[in-house]
Amino acid sequence: MTTLPANRSRRDFLRSGAALVTATVAPGVTLMAFGGSAVQGAPDAGKRWGLLIDAGKCDPDCTACVTACQDENGWRGQGDPQRDVQWIRKVTLKDKGTGRETSLPVMCQHCDQPPCVDVCPTGASFKRADGIVLVDKHICIGCRYCMMACPFKARSFVHEPVTNQKPHAPRGVGTVESCTLCVHRIDAGGVPACVEACASAGYGAIVFGDLLDPESEISQRLEEYPSLALRPDLDLNPGVRYSEL
Repeated sequence: MTTLPANRSRRDFLRSGAALVTATVAPGVTLMAFGGSAVQGAPDAGKRWGLLIDAGKCDPDCTACVTACQDENGWRGQGDPQRDVQWIRKVTLKDKGTGRETSLPVMCQHCDQPPCVDVCPTGASFKRADGIVLVDKHICIGCRYCMMACPFKARSFVHEPVTNQKPHAPRGVGTVESCTLCVHRIDAGGVPACVEACASAGYGAIVFGDLLDPESEISQRLEEYPSLALRPDLDLNPGVRYSEL
């Protein structure tokens, strides 16, 4: 039986164990950790990345953002709502008083105070210095506490063997995953796939940018127009905001 030193927690032990192993998730895709995942090395603490979604511009029949996310990150549902992975989904909100319907995409909200991180027993759920919330697949044990804690139902458990594996988005059976805000694109100076696809479709309903930069388009729009956060009562300060709801 392994005995932990008095000054080391179970979470620290699991993290250090992950730093010593290499796990092959699928042919040609290998996860390697040396004291943490590769994505933890790039964030800029002077930034906080976020999205502003204009629901008034979101076409209820358009799923370009969902398709782009699937293609970019190698996930795709099979039509089973109980078992399918969903990094992003389109939902319809209906005002019971007026009957007005609004369509909008919902994904991980990249909260400033993420409940998923608070409940994770291994530290697999973590928030980068630039505000992006991710799952380190090296140390995710599939307990699904984060799924229960997320008020936005933004996380999925991988039940089935994965296909169409992408080197920048490693996946594996028995782990939890969610929107990464296309962190690999951001670290390379790009924008999330959903933002690009929405613009290409002619809607421009999703704006990406640095919430801490007062000169960024997203900050200027947030200052000029009213916007809402999902579940503001929880005081999570999400990095995804919505307007025209």
